[in-house]
Amino acid sequence: MTIVEPRKRGDASDGTIGSRLSRFDGRLKITGAATYALEQPVEGLAYAVLVQTRVAAGRVMKVDTAKARAAAGTLLVLTPDDDLGLKVASDWYGNRPEDQPYHPLSPAISFNGQAVAAVVCETLEQATEAARLVDVTYEEASAIIGFDDSEAGEARSLDALTVSWGDAEAALATSPVRIEAEYRTPREYHVAIEPHGLVAKWQGDQLTIWEPSQWTHGMARTYAEWYGLPYENVRIVSPFIGGGFGSKATAYAYGAVATAAARKLGRPVKLAVTRPQTFTAYGGRAATRQTIALGASADGVLQSIVHGGSSETATYADFPEQTNAATPLMYAVDNFRAKHSLVSVNTVMPGALRAPGKNPSAFGLESAMDELAYAVGIDPVEIRLRNYAERDPQSGKPWSTRRLREALFEGGKAFGWSRRSFAPRSMRDGRQLVGWGVACGTFPVLRASSEALIRILADGSIEVVSGAIDMGQGTYTILAQTAAEVLGVPPERVDVRLGDSSLPGATVAGGSMLAGAITGAVHKAASAARDELIGLALADAASPFRDTGANTLVVANGFVSVPRDGGLSVSIPELMKALGRESIETQRNTLPEGEQGPDGHKKAWTTMGSIQGPTAGEFSMHSWCAHFVEVKVDEDFGTTRVTRMVSAFDCGRIYNPKLAESQWRGGIIMGIGQALLEEGLVDQRNGRIVNNNLGDYLVATNADIPPIQVISVGIPDLNASVLGGKGVGEVGIVGVAPAIANAVFHATGKRVRDLPITLEKLL
Repeated sequence: MTIVEPRKRGDASDGTIGSRLSRFDGRLKITGAATYALEQPVEGLAYAVLVQTRVAAGRVMKVDTAKARAAAGTLLVLTPDDDLGLKVASDWYGNRPEDQPYHPLSPAISFNGQAVAAVVCETLEQATEAARLVDVTYEEASAIIGFDDSEAGEARSLDALTVSWGDAEAALATSPVRIEAEYRTPREYHVAIEPHGLVAKWQGDQLTIWEPSQWTHGMARTYAEWYGLPYENVRIVSPFIGGGFGSKATAYAYGAVATAAARKLGRPVKLAVTRPQTFTAYGGRAATRQTIALGASADGVLQSIVHGGSSETATYADFPEQTNAATPLMYAVDNFRAKHSLVSVNTVMPGALRAPGKNPSAFGLESAMDELAYAVGIDPVEIRLRNYAERDPQSGKPWSTRRLREALFEGGKAFGWSRRSFAPRSMRDGRQLVGWGVACGTFPVLRASSEALIRILADGSIEVVSGAIDMGQGTYTILAQTAAEVLGVPPERVDVRLGDSSLPGATVAGGSMLAGAITGAVHKAASAARDELIGLALADAASPFRDTGANTLVVANGFVSVPRDGGLSVSIPELMKALGRESIETQRNTLPEGEQGPDGHKKAWTTMGSIQGPTAGEFSMHSWCAHFVEVKVDEDFGTTRVTRMVSAFDCGRIYNPKLAESQWRGGIIMGIGQALLEEGLVDQRNGRIVNNNLGDYLVATNADIPPIQVISVGIPDLNASVLGGKGVGEVGIVGVAPAIANAVFHATGKRVRDLPITLEKLL
């Protein structure tokens, strides 16, 4: 038996919560040891390739498959004539139409690029060639290509997305200072490094799917409902994901096609969505238009905001990219009205892309606030402070924590904002005009429940098991840190298993909600395991602590100890051996007591029906940020480069600063791309995405990105989550584009209100 003095734990330098650990999965990824979904070594694979429409609207009249069926290696051709026997599944919130058939290959054409057939062959090369041989005859109809199409109907206002208080129109009319402008954002796409796709394998009525997934449990529920299977019969495996940004939380039509083909053939099928197909196999961020009118006093204090916005949606389904998502939250104003509308066009249904709603909303509002600052001659930071909201203007509730004022102060100090001259075109570096801009951002705290299993093993190591996923944000690492802190072991002694719908339930990795949910579940399960270990140590007749007279013990540094000087201290492996235990296992979830049981679990893990919004309770809970940016604009050519950025964030307690900073920088980089580069170009003749590849759809690369300094000003917010953290992943992009646009105005005197900011808009 070993008697030692337990080491004292340092302040977040020992690998526990708050430590700057590198990602545990990082080495696996850079050495190629991480196996992604489409790399799974499944024997006997057949390969599926989709056939897409070349028109934007109409109907498939005939699919001639004779040449494709006769081609070498062809095993199966699926067309709209094939009834795959599927039923429509529930939506994200668990709502499901009764007994409605689902046809992933539909004869009704809603957008250019829609999948209307699929070919399955022995090899990918054979399937690609056979797909080329499928001949589709259409009855083409008139299509609505986009916002500016003359055939586009009136925007449909959504009452649920209308927010108002006071008398905004009357207050605007009597305001001494009024500004009004329209702001536009184009279609944007996820373009994750890892394309979408899946490998599907049936064994009787058991379906296993290897697919990159931000939500293994929710997607398994969709597949089960399509086929009328018990939820437990579907297993989705997704240990590693090469980027999602909101696009990998849903089962799509190509997944239905691949699984149906596998069932028909009785052998595994792989379907990898090609890079061009990723622009139409699922939806990116919809194009938006918004008009914002601000009324203010002569000293810049807001008296009214009137905001009308709209976004594109599909002709067959609605998805609002809510332009007024951030507007009601940011600034104190007594009179407010904002509404959002939809315009139906022939496009794939848009989807969630990093910070949906809040992103375009902030572009409009934060650009307008900069315009107001110049209209009244007040520094852009000062005007935000003059209109600071001390409580949620929309709900009237107090903030749980809101350190946006501190973010503006600390970010401005680090950036050197006090050295900024006010007048546009007043700062330069040789032939380059220099501009400094600022903008703020927010994202709500969405609270969800999750479940985790903890095992303390005989060798003193720990297992953490959950169906939660890690798409690069660091879930593996922060869960190891959480368990390590509770159980008093080094993080490297913790093994984390994730990404499998057969494991304990977890919410979606989206809306910046997973970290708060799953760390809470791991903390609860680990605490229960620790308590069980201590209980056994005190009560078991074979325990070395049985006769110490202790009524409690401390677990730290890999040892269980009597909490007094010179008290007995035994390593966890030695104690487990003495107890004759191979393992101690606990499983806990964070659902309320009234929602326990099979129905409550299914609702929580497979739908969004149990998710609580930011004002569910007595507080209003959000993450906040302030971005400071420097741009240089070539006076002769109009080219714009971001040369420096400082961003300050209030995201509550930071579980791992290194990983949080990486998330913030990732969002900022995407924001730079949004501001200067990204734009989905649509052929106005036929609705085809013209730049559906990584050569023509421009995203930010290393050469486009300046030094980025990120600062945390947050404090623990225990209303937001068990451990005090608020969302990190989404908020980083919010406000970046308007900060850049505002800096461009400061540099050039030209206000660009439609993204991206390209040289022809400045010359």
